[in-house]
Amino acid sequence: MRPGSCTGMGWYEHELGWPLSGALPPGLVTGVRFDALDVPAAAGYALLARFPRPGELGPVALDGHRVRLLVAAGAAEELPGLLEWLEWGGIALDVAALGAGQQMRAPAHPEWGRREAAYDRSAPVWLRPPRPGVEVETTLPALRVTGGADGSGVPIGLPTLVAALATACHRIALRAHTQDQPWAFSYASRIVAGTRPRSLTS
Repeated sequence: MRPGSCTGMGWYEHELGWPLSGALPPGLVTGVRFDALDVPAAAGYALLARFPRPGELGPVALDGHRVRLLVAAGAAEELPGLLEWLEWGGIALDVAALGAGQQMRAPAHPEWGRREAAYDRSAPVWLRPPRPGVEVETTLPALRVTGGADGSGVPIGLPTLVAALATACHRIALRAHTQDQPWAFSYASRIVAGTRPRSLTS
């Protein structure tokens, strides 16, 4: 049986044009058409609540206690420098990235996801599924200063997304380790508040 044929996974290859790994069960290969940011589920849900309008975020998946947010290919390599630029460097954040040479567990087709999750609560599911007929690259947060968090249907910029994720993850850490984690004051807070960040080229 071909990897893409089980559990309805063929739609990734045949409808979306996303590469699958050769393993069983198949995984979505990152670093080709998209990368993924991996954060605690609480932080992921906070982002979904902060950016509720269609088109502001790319596809978002839940895998156990983690949320994977699809972002533009190459974003994984940019994450460490971007966190440093946002002045989150040196702060312990539970933010990881999946990029070239990696993969993420593939959720079932959105129409089948609930049924599969009912049998296997550990199965990944889409919280915001990809849109068939739409090139995924156009829906992903990318490395640019300005984004579309204004209801325009344009995805927010990667700096805005990372800033909001860092803030959410830091708040989670503070609640869990109030005495162990110092407060952080950074450009991330200004970006989340809507302040225009400094140029990436400066």
